[in-house]
Amino acid sequence: MNTDRIKIINEKGNELATSIDFPNHQKPKQFALFAHCFTCTSQLNAVRNISQALNNKGIAVVRFDFTGLGKSEGNFANSHFEANVEDLLVVNKYITQHYQAPTLMIGHSLGGAAAIVAAAKLDNIQAIVTIGTPADVEHVTKQFEGQANDLGVEEEAEVVIGGRPFKISGEFINGFKKHNLPETIKSLRKPILVMHSPIDEIVGINNAHEIYHNARHPKSFVSLDNADHLLTKKEDSIYVGDMIASWASRYIDLSPFETPNPNQHQIVAHLNLAENNFTTFINTKNHGIIADEPKSVGGFDFGMSPFELVSAGLSACTVMTIKLYAERKKWDLKEVYTYVNHSKEIVDGENKDVFAKSLSFIGNLDESQRERLREIASKCPVHRTLQQSSTIKTEMNNEQSN
Repeated sequence: MNTDRIKIINEKGNELATSIDFPNHQKPKQFALFAHCFTCTSQLNAVRNISQALNNKGIAVVRFDFTGLGKSEGNFANSHFEANVEDLLVVNKYITQHYQAPTLMIGHSLGGAAAIVAAAKLDNIQAIVTIGTPADVEHVTKQFEGQANDLGVEEEAEVVIGGRPFKISGEFINGFKKHNLPETIKSLRKPILVMHSPIDEIVGINNAHEIYHNARHPKSFVSLDNADHLLTKKEDSIYVGDMIASWASRYIDLSPFETPNPNQHQIVAHLNLAENNFTTFINTKNHGIIADEPKSVGGFDFGMSPFELVSAGLSACTVMTIKLYAERKKWDLKEVYTYVNHSKEIVDGENKDVFAKSLSFIGNLDESQRERLREIASKCPVHRTLQQSSTIKTEMNNEQSN
């Protein structure tokens, strides 16, 4: 999991601490937004585990702290339900403008209710997932029932929620009364996955029944047997992430990217400047990889850089050449490592590329055998090509030209 941390300014001018978890070494196939539970943060272990499971399927996950929670600015008293929905809309807009439009919305507990309301307003969201979500927004007020009665809109009071003190206002309480969640669910025309534990003591399983009953098809339910509300057991949150990815594949496109056909060529590299920045898809007849530049020079770091690929070719060729020689000699070589560092250095008064190779052998070898294998390492074809001057011919290819 490769995580970028950014800050997004919401409608009230507060910075929302946001993390984007990218799949390792690949361009994301889709983006998902994650709305965390009431009084939680986006750094909850369960959220990270779900994100990792989705990353494994090629889905980038955007998770952020609602106003007044975690590392986001603002007061918790202003983090009422309507504000949570607004935060989701703002984050969705930012990700759409700077990356690509999210297609999946996931919400945990009250975050699930906010996800439903936000998704109903967003054409780009194609599927919704709720985890331990209340069927009615006012369900949340039961957590501080009797602690803040008859508060005026501008009045504030300190309440205890989940054993922690929070300051809330009358506006905060009224914010939970502005939305009719059951009617929103009934009018929703998007696939929804309802996930809930039958032993959830915070939000009872009857809430899942009501959400499912109100939702239109396509709708699905997954029972999170023996899980608690916060999914504190790692295996539960990983299971949730795996199930979401499998279910979502029916409603969002998770198919592999189309790759160019090399045709009569040995290899082809393709870069779409408008969409991919430096991210380049490289294909042979039977295989494909991604090349990119590091973030320090403006890339996304989804793959090795061009010079890292050159070093990789040298490393692979070296270990294969050593393997063939050791087998022919019937020497006891079990494993071989080649480490390569590339640098620019002044050699004999000229600026040259230097590839420094370091070798490591595992096996029952004497010193003379190790020395001979070191010599053989210099005879691999890629090594010789890099040492000798090569001829590169460049011409126009009209196969893909407009």
